[in-house]
Amino acid sequence: MSVSPVSVSLLNIRAACELEAVCARIGADPRSSAYFQPKRRTEHLYIRHVDFRAAAFLKQELLARGGDAVVGRHVIDGQVGHSDVLLIATGGQLRALLQKLKAMDCWGLKELREALTEALNNASVSGWTLSLPRGRELRLDDRTKVMGILNLTEDSFYPASRLKNLDDLLRRAETMLEDGADVLDVGAESTRPGSLPLGGDEELARLVPALRALRNAFPDAVLSVDTYKGKVALEAAREGADIINDVGGFGLDADMLACAAGTGLPCILSHIRGTPADMQHTVPYDDLLGDIDVWFREKMATAEHAGLARERLVLDPGLGFGKRGEDNLLILKEAETLSVFGRPVLIGHSRKKFTGTATGAESADDRLAGTLAVSALLEGRVQMIRVHDVKENRRALAMARAVREASSCRS
Repeated sequence: MSVSPVSVSLLNIRAACELEAVCARIGADPRSSAYFQPKRRTEHLYIRHVDFRAAAFLKQELLARGGDAVVGRHVIDGQVGHSDVLLIATGGQLRALLQKLKAMDCWGLKELREALTEALNNASVSGWTLSLPRGRELRLDDRTKVMGILNLTEDSFYPASRLKNLDDLLRRAETMLEDGADVLDVGAESTRPGSLPLGGDEELARLVPALRALRNAFPDAVLSVDTYKGKVALEAAREGADIINDVGGFGLDADMLACAAGTGLPCILSHIRGTPADMQHTVPYDDLLGDIDVWFREKMATAEHAGLARERLVLDPGLGFGKRGEDNLLILKEAETLSVFGRPVLIGHSRKKFTGTATGAESADDRLAGTLAVSALLEGRVQMIRVHDVKENRRALAMARAVREASSCRS
């Protein structure tokens, strides 16, 4: 007697429409999809320094709902005062937990509930609109956009990106726009590891003519200016810049935060430890992701106090800025952790040293393959990438997006 083989498949169900399509294929009541959607994905939420009693409570409550929590080994016997906690739960289980926490104000659970609620609400944001001068807008969402790098410096770490004159600048900008660049990022000072600062007047002498030429040639292009100096940011805004991209996190120039706020422009807030001259000699992180989380919270609060609303901010974790190669890789792997801030994320990885270390490419000239691999992995996970090679990266994103969007939604 023959036995029919049993077929078992593992499905990578990410989108809501994919689950709906599977339900339809099985022949389930269409109304049942609403009950399955909260169970479609398991969330992993890491919470630091939780009172041991609160940690035990979280584990008990999630276990009762079919989820779980990872806590320190001595939470159960009270031999530790605090513990980090990893929550493992579906959206529905987390909502039930938050409902229960409304009745609990002890052990720091009230503050924990507020923080969890804020994180989950922020993580659910999927689109942002940045207001630009002259009534224009830049829409950011899960279709990763491309920022093209225009270097006015003589010492950029990637020699092929250096522009010789204004004609060279305009040709490169035109090519980038034709290749699909969404934003052009113009920088007049190198911030490569070990670079020395450039005077503000000299930076402006390079930058102002370039901005004028770009704005005249491409009136509707979105122009970002890569600077950490307040006086340069203000002058750039007067000359037609749309975005201020500060690799110094408003901390390398005492005037930068007030000036950035005063421009009224969107700003890219980048994490950095140290300065470009010494940032690669800083002490390794004990908790990289935790330190970045705290840093962004403090900087965003300070920015809001200075009049720079969070709605104007784009976050950049600052790959290579005070980070080792392994730190950069961890940030890329856990890029979604920045979603708890509810702001769009930009990643600048193009041809950086760590892309060569992983692929065996010592020279920046030979790091395109590593760059494209990272871009493909980031597609749909961050809102923008900053790169030297617009066409190639656009194609890598398009291929990754085609794979991501291949689904059973059209059944």
